[in-house]
Amino acid sequence: MGRGKTQEASRRRRLSWPNDEWNRAAALCTGQLPLVWLAWWFAMEAGRDDYDQGGGAFLGIFCVLLLLPLLGVAHASVQIMPALTLARLRPRAAPGPEWLWHLAASVLIGLGWSALGRLSWGWPVTDTLPWFAGVGVLPVLVSARLPGRSQGSQGSWGVWLRSAGVSCALFIVCGVPAASLAGHYEPPQLSAGQLLGNWRGADGGVLKLAAGGRAELSRVPAHNDVDEDGDFSLCDGTGTWTLERGSDLRDTDRDGVLLRLDGECGQETFWTIGGTAQDPELFVLFGDPDAGELRIMARP
Repeated sequence: MGRGKTQEASRRRRLSWPNDEWNRAAALCTGQLPLVWLAWWFAMEAGRDDYDQGGGAFLGIFCVLLLLPLLGVAHASVQIMPALTLARLRPRAAPGPEWLWHLAASVLIGLGWSALGRLSWGWPVTDTLPWFAGVGVLPVLVSARLPGRSQGSQGSWGVWLRSAGVSCALFIVCGVPAASLAGHYEPPQLSAGQLLGNWRGADGGVLKLAAGGRAELSRVPAHNDVDEDGDFSLCDGTGTWTLERGSDLRDTDRDGVLLRLDGECGQETFWTIGGTAQDPELFVLFGDPDAGELRIMARP
């Protein structure tokens, strides 16, 4: 009788979140955040046009270093530790080690968060599920390989220090080649004939490039004079255009369209060619090169 009560009490204690397990999960979740950031950045930016704004955006994770422990604690609290509780609630006769059930429960919770994102904000499940489910894999697998309990306060801090050290090393080792690969982009080489037609901006502007170098504009941004307020004006009317190959005089080695307007609205504006051969774009950055306003026009 006493032994049965002891086993039952032990099982109840295992369903709680011991400080050492919760601390370890939070440290591992925090340690993987820079790598998750790097993977997300690479998936979003690899081979894409940076619109001459420069690379290195993957270093943005260092701007939120002080928030990483809080995010790690939150992640452990809403996914990793609840998943561990679900794993320990499995039937006693269920086959397989606890870490495998823990991993399955973590993926299940990730599916739940993905569904919540779909219902609340309309996020596509196909885009969010790999991320919500995937961020739980590494903490579960690494936690399964660590000793069961930390020893004292030194052990509690030790898992954080080791997690931070490994994370920093992997971020540097993986980040350098990732930045190099992501920055490899070749803009399309378009002929004058391929530029003919209508180009539309997200704000409703329309630029029609016609044969013979004529252009028609409707709410198309163009550079202002230096003595005018603002960096650009939205212009209507007509003008001329020419295809210009990369020129050092325009601080770019990329091809573009030089647009000159008739009348007094705006000054000549160089629209750089970007995008891809299948989906070409024209863009110009007004104002500060590091924090200016980017305007893009694409095929309808």
